[in-house]
Amino acid sequence: MTTITRRAALALGGAAFATRAHAQDSWPNRPLRIIVPFPPGGPADGSARALAEVMSPALGQPVVVENRAGAGGVIGITAAAQATDGHTLLMGSTSMTVTPALRADLPYDIFRDFAPVGMVSAQPLVLVVPANSPLRDVAAVVAAGKNPGLNSGTSGNGTLSHLAIELFNARTGTQISPVAYRGESAIVPDLLNATLSMGFLNLPILLPLLAEGKLRALAVGSPQRSDRLPTVPTFAEAGVQGMEAQGWAALLAAKGVPEAGLAKLEAALQTALRSEPVKARFAAFGVTPVISTRAGLAQYLREEYERWGEVVRSRGIRAQ
Repeated sequence: MTTITRRAALALGGAAFATRAHAQDSWPNRPLRIIVPFPPGGPADGSARALAEVMSPALGQPVVVENRAGAGGVIGITAAAQATDGHTLLMGSTSMTVTPALRADLPYDIFRDFAPVGMVSAQPLVLVVPANSPLRDVAAVVAAGKNPGLNSGTSGNGTLSHLAIELFNARTGTQISPVAYRGESAIVPDLLNATLSMGFLNLPILLPLLAEGKLRALAVGSPQRSDRLPTVPTFAEAGVQGMEAQGWAALLAAKGVPEAGLAKLEAALQTALRSEPVKARFAAFGVTPVISTRAGLAQYLREEYERWGEVVRSRGIRAQ
């Protein structure tokens, strides 16, 4: 009886292992969805849709994009964190690593509730001044900013453009005042008429204004120069160290995606980002594809979380 029981148990265990292995090998076995926590039409939404078209054939299932906007991305991220179907992905962005420092009541944890798949894109913030500004370079901004009087437009309290000016002040000892607007597009008119001294804005919104000579770029917040602005130095090149500030997008998986599924997603994402259709769509949005491993994204998320969290705490920034 004992021998028969052991054999039966071994057989059942082997069958269970085979079933689990088959389930992982057959993943995905239903359509996948990418939740975008922002409205349709923006770079995150466009990037998700471009990737979905290319990744769907590679994964053998439809990949649909679902916009769940609101509360600075919290609504969409919460929806993804609470998904239990094992086929839900999230288009994450910079706000994921900033909001936890601003709010202690979030119903999700970005490290507990999501598995990294890979980076998607990056777009540096650019320090710009009005075309007729006497501030010709970053050194001039630092010198003038030692005394009160300069201001910088931001797209709201706790946004990346706000954190960037606070980081700049911390790195340089300047006293530049942030002025909050309702979004980046609202900042532009006051930059053009020189009501604002400067602004840290995303590259896509700036490209036509820079090309027309209506604004002047002084530095980019990416680690390397932007191929869209090859003559504009990085902050490090301009003499300000530790001043990386860029928006990014990354693909993450909600609970229930098996390890083998994560590997499939990683490979499909990397292939899609190298494809000409995706590169062309991204170029139209003004963003640059970024290819990383799952481990590389995990490290980057932790670094962003710690860096911006320190800025929020040290500068006394509060949620509004």
